Amino acid sequence: MKAVGLYQHLPIDDENALVDIQIDCPEPRPRDLLVAVKAIAVNPVDTKVRAPKEAATMESTAKILGWDAAGEVIATGSEVENFNVGDRVFYAGDITRPGCNSEFQLVDERIVSQMPCTQDFAASAALPLTSLTAWEAMFDRLGISPSGADAGKSILIIGGAGGVGSIAIQLARTLAKLKVIATASRTRSSMWIKQMGANHVVNHRNPVDEELREIGIETVDYILCLNNTDQHFPAMANAIAPQGKICTIVENSGPLEIGLLKSKSATFVWEFMFTRAMFQTPDMHRQGKILQRIAALIDSEELVTPVGDTIEPITAANLRLAHKQLESGRTIGKIVLAGWS
Repeated sequence: MKAVGLYQHLPIDDENALVDIQIDCPEPRPRDLLVAVKAIAVNPVDTKVRAPKEAATMESTAKILGWDAAGEVIATGSEVENFNVGDRVFYAGDITRPGCNSEFQLVDERIVSQMPCTQDFAASAALPLTSLTAWEAMFDRLGISPSGADAGKSILIIGGAGGVGSIAIQLARTLAKLKVIATASRTRSSMWIKQMGANHVVNHRNPVDEELREIGIETVDYILCLNNTDQHFPAMANAIAPQGKICTIVENSGPLEIGLLKSKSATFVWEFMFTRAMFQTPDMHRQGKILQRIAALIDSEELVTPVGDTIEPITAANLRLAHKQLESGRTIGKIVLAGWS
């Protein structure tokens, strides 16, 4: 089968950073679905896994990236209970297994859902990783009520124009009924954030606590950081309300001064979407349930898919282009690739 993989961790301008390859079609394990991949999306995790490493070594077998897909089930494992051949599905997958940059992929049924009925494969592929991350960050990690019990409270979303931010803004407004302040640094991204439903937009190139004060907001109840934890941590500590909660998805490159949160009894928590699948947690099936809810919200037009650019077909050259766009830091929404040449 066709796939796009890597043997070396190289800069994206190197034509060998991602290459077209042929590999064997895998056989399902008992809980697996074998999916014919129709569309994929690119995320920062792809560029981080692909990026040059300090000790550059050759991979003995091709590494297949990609953790956002939509496709059709073509075979099922012996213990699969909830899916049938022919089902149209979407999922983010498991970072410990080969990714979706291949014609066929195995994925555990517990982290899969039927894709939205109203969307095509490309639009559906833009949803899983972003919606799972946003949902888990806000409702599982920050403890916000998805049924509106925290209505009227405030959330600051740092980095609102990307894929996760686009979904988080919508969930915060539509389900949680929060007042949403999101950050952007360009006119186009500010317009996108407003389109997603943010009440206010501030510039994350400046200290966000100062930006909040400029619009008359001293503190916020929740902060979701999707951009440069190291840079924003001091300002987040200033901006969070007493007994407030901060969640980040961006790893820090140096120590964080956690003591800044002590006087406020503030919570600091991580969100990593792959945790449940990576550790086979008892609630791993929850990701499939979250995706079911996302599909229903899309079909009822309460959420919109965050598709930005769509590139056809799925090839190494086009994936290198997508990675380069993502690494520029100027992407709005999600970059999707569809179809095989």
